[in-house]
Amino acid sequence: MDSEPIHVLFICLGNICRSPLAASVFRRQVARAGLSDRFRVDSAGVSDYHTGEPPDPRMQETAARHHVTLRGSARQVKESDLQRADYVIAMDEENRAGLRSLSAARGGAPVHLMRAFDPETADEPDVPDPYYGGPDGFEHVYEMIERSCRALLDHIREERGL
Repeated sequence: MDSEPIHVLFICLGNICRSPLAASVFRRQVARAGLSDRFRVDSAGVSDYHTGEPPDPRMQETAARHHVTLRGSARQVKESDLQRADYVIAMDEENRAGLRSLSAARGGAPVHLMRAFDPETADEPDVPDPYYGGPDGFEHVYEMIERSCRALLDHIREERGL
């Protein structure tokens, strides 16, 4: 069995809403599966708009309603993050395109869209950014991320034989 943890990196625009939520939800699912020692989970943003800021209070409130704690502060993704990651998960196509501008993205792990793992994805491939919307948008994003993270973990477990 491989002793190196599987590094999963979640990416959104500013790293204050979607990607910190996805990282926290995924960590919780990994812990419930008894696999915490097998994973390293992180998040970052394509932009530096919110560097150093905590997660958006509205997303913290939504997460808390679901017994998920958001931690950390926003940071911008670096080439070294992409080189170390085994799985890079972008919240939307714009984020994925932004990652392509980093030279390391070409040689690192493929960048997947979060909703590629959502069993209810329908025709919308992106997790919408709830930043400029109302509270319902944050709840809707939580539901998408919860489903997608569950399916992502199943995918990784199958792929890695966990």
